[in-house]
Order: sequence, then C-alpha cells, then structure tokens
Amino acid sequence: MGAATITMNEAEAWRPAVNPWIIALAVTLATFMEVLDTSIANVALPHIAGSLSAGQDESTWVLTSYLVSNAIVLPLSGWLSSIVGRKRFYMGCVALFTVSSFLCGFAPNLAMLIIFRILQGAGGGGLQPSEQAILADTFPPAKRGMAFAVYGIAVVMAPAIGPTLGGWITDNFSWRWIFFVNIPVGILSLTLTSRLIQDPPYLKRRKLSETRIDYIGLGLVALGLGTLQVILDKGQREDWFESNFIVILTVVSAAALIFVVFWEWRHKDPIIDLHLFRNRTFATSNFLMFMLGFALLGSTLLLPLFMQTMLGYTAERSGLALMPGGFTIMVAMPVVGFLLSRYSPRWLMLFGLSMLSISLFHMTTFDLSVDFHTVTMARVYQALGLAFLFVPINTAAYSSLPRDKNNAASGLMNLARNIGGSVGISFVTTGLARRAQVHQVRLAESLSAANPVFQSRLHGMAGTFLGGGSGPGSGPGTALQHAYALTQANVIRQSTMLAYIDNFWVLGVVIGCLIPCVMLIKKSKPGGGIAVH
Repeated sequence: MGAATITMNEAEAWRPAVNPWIIALAVTLATFMEVLDTSIANVALPHIAGSLSAGQDESTWVLTSYLVSNAIVLPLSGWLSSIVGRKRFYMGCVALFTVSSFLCGFAPNLAMLIIFRILQGAGGGGLQPSEQAILADTFPPAKRGMAFAVYGIAVVMAPAIGPTLGGWITDNFSWRWIFFVNIPVGILSLTLTSRLIQDPPYLKRRKLSETRIDYIGLGLVALGLGTLQVILDKGQREDWFESNFIVILTVVSAAALIFVVFWEWRHKDPIIDLHLFRNRTFATSNFLMFMLGFALLGSTLLLPLFMQTMLGYTAERSGLALMPGGFTIMVAMPVVGFLLSRYSPRWLMLFGLSMLSISLFHMTTFDLSVDFHTVTMARVYQALGLAFLFVPINTAAYSSLPRDKNNAASGLMNLARNIGGSVGISFVTTGLARRAQVHQVRLAESLSAANPVFQSRLHGMAGTFLGGGSGPGSGPGTALQHAYALTQANVIRQSTMLAYIDNFWVLGVVIGCLIPCVMLIKKSKPGGGIAVH
C-alpha cells in the first residue's frame, strides 16, 4: 500500500521542467504535418502518375499504402512506447517520418514511392497517440482541455487545408515538394523534442529481454487493420462485393479482427489493452471519436467536391470557401478548452452534436445556384460543432483512466478517429455514386415520348439550335441530337445534386442519433475529474 501510495503521489506531483505550453507547441508541429500528409497528396495523384509513367488506378496506392501502415501502427504505439520509452519512440517516429518524406520526394518510380510511403505512414502512425499521451501527462486534468484544443486545431484543420495546399504546391512547384516541405518541420521537431520533453518517472520502460512479445496478436492486428483499410479505400472503385478481391479481403479482415479480440483479451501481456473498454466513459468516447472522424472527413470530402464539380469552383476558390471554417476552429477550440474548466464535457458535447447535425441539415438546402457566402457559412456552422466535440471527447476519455494507461488509450482513440474517417469517406463516395444512379433513373422515367411537356421543351430546344445554327451540315436531325444531349447533361447534373443532398441528410440524421449516447459518459466535475457519488 505504501509503495502504491508513493507511486500515485509521484504521478500527481510530477511536472515537466519547462513550460508545458512550449511542449504542446513542439509536439504539435510534427503531428500537424503527419495529418496533413493523409490528404495533401490526393490532388497530386494525376501529376504523380504522369511523372512516374503509372496508371491512375496504380497511383492510388500512394494513398492506400500510407493509410494501411498508419492504421497498423496506431494501436501498437502504446505497447512500443512502453518498451523503448515514449520520448525515444516519439523521436524515432519523427525521424522515420522525416527521412521517408525525403525519400518520397526523390522516388524514381512508383514502386519505390509506395515503399517509402509505407515507411512514412509507419512513422506518422506513432505521432498522434504519442502527442496525446504527452499532453495528458504534461498538463493537470484541469488544464487538459486547453492542451487538447491546441492538438485539435492541428488535427481538424490539416485534412481541410491539405488538398488546397497540395494543389497549390503541385501547380507552382512540383509534386515532389509536397514531401520535401516535411523535412524542415521534422528537423525542428526533433531538435525541440530532444531538448524539452522527458518521460515522467511513473512511466517505466519494460526490458525487451523480459517482455514476451505477442507475435500472434501483432500479426493479427497488422492483417486485420491492413486489409480493412484497403477495403475501405478500394471498395467503391472495385464495386464492393461484386469484386472477388474485396470479398476475400473482407473475410480475412473480419476473421483476423474477431480473433484478435479474443486473443488480446485473454493474453497476459497484450499489445493492445482492450480491457480499457470496460470503462464505460472511455468506450463511449471512442465510439463518439469514431463518429467524429466519420462526419469530419466525410463532409470534408463532399464539400470541396460539390463546389468544384457542381458549382464550377477552382480548387483555390473552394479552398477559400473552407478557410473561414478553419479560422472558426482556431478561435473556438481555445474557448472550448476554457469552458471545460467550468462545465462538464457532456454539456459541450451535446451542443457540438446538435450544432453539427443542424449544419448538415442546412446543407440539404443547397441547390445548383447556391452562392459562395451560403456555402462558406454552412462550413462555419459545421466547424463550430466540430470544435465543441473534439476537445470534450478527448478530455472525457482520459478523465477516468489512470495516468499509466495514457499511452494505450491514446493509440485506441486515434485509431477510432482514423478508421471512422476512412469509413466516412467510403460511405459518402459510395452513397454519392449509388444515389446519383437512383435519381437519374427516376428523372429519366418522365422523359419519354408519351410526355407532352417533355416533347414540347425538347422540340423548343431543337428549334433554338436550328435557328442559331449547329455548324456545317446542320439540320433538324442534328438540332434534335443536340437537344437530347443537353437534356441528358441536365438530368445527370440534377441527379448528382440530389445525391449530394441525400448524403448531407443521412450524415445529419446519423450525427443527431448520437446525442443520447452522450448520457452514457459518466458525470464529471468541471476541469476533467470524475464526479464522486
């Protein structure tokens, strides 16, 4: 009892040697670049494919390879930190991420670029969980809200600005510079980390010689999460279960993930501490973080795509429309961190989910003539909801766990958000394609020879083309063909617009249904402590 008391007192009394806010900024640098890399290469794929003489489908492995290795390392980060030490593990991840970014920039062919992206994803996978664990240990519970706000600004803003920044760099320099920009940031992060960060005394390193490595669990996690990420990334492109490739991967992934749960739950020294899910608050927070990633990345994909394909915006103009939302997050997250010192996270989450759901329903009012201001404000409302979710969810997740579990908890929280984001992207891309087909069939049903209104308008358009002239050799037949072509183009455009509305509506309903889940989180005192009853 005495030893345990001393350990707990050490845990509560330990404070870093330097200002914790300097530590927060130092560890956020590399994390921001890592999250940015999940989306910055998207718009550069055509340039990469052309430069390396690869097909468009082959070039998508540049994205998939990064996501796969990233997903595998995320849940393992806590276990790896306990063996090599968290500071060493974090610095090793930064070094690997920086070196592999340099190699990606000089990749001579697609195969080498994919290999280097795998290494980059592995290095990046350990950054987010390590930073969250460092922040949770560096700041006392009453100040964690503000610390997670700094982290949240980086994690939420990076995916939003990634495509715009990637497009600007590619257009003005070369696609290779989207990797080279990571190098100075990585070097600066390594320098600051080595000088400022230290492991707390209660974070004991385990000797590798005394550690029984769970090779079966390690293999199952890698197999299950790796194949799951490939399924989510390639599913829509391969037409999901119409593809034998996707069916086989689904069976393998499901079997591996189901078996790993039973294996890790009973293992004496698991690489993933699934027993943390016995804690109701932590389990609920993980689910809400999964859904936050689902809504964040799903809508972040939909909005720029809608503006560029339906409204005719350039990538730069669509980026400008999203920018006020980023500023909203920057302003709102510190405010949320301050409010957490005075109000329970549950109340802030209720407001965030309500605001996010309302903003998505507001997007269902969009049409093909929607103006720039309306789209921009819709994103601002959404960003406000996201700001009131990210920080309280993280604060609640760590509030009921002992500090020596922060490493394991951070890996699972970040895995939930990343997988949720992948599911969200797959969901909206599939929904967009399928619902557009459904609406196209329904709209085409009324465009028949038996519909006098359609025939009247068709011949009116044909008369317009005939009167204006359709080029050499034009006649009634050619004018009618132009009228049919214009009608088909309008049908496709309208059906796609309706598909976007359907997606926004479904996302709004899903987020609204999460509001009761907040009540599953235990009541807590302002400042992050669990209330005693």
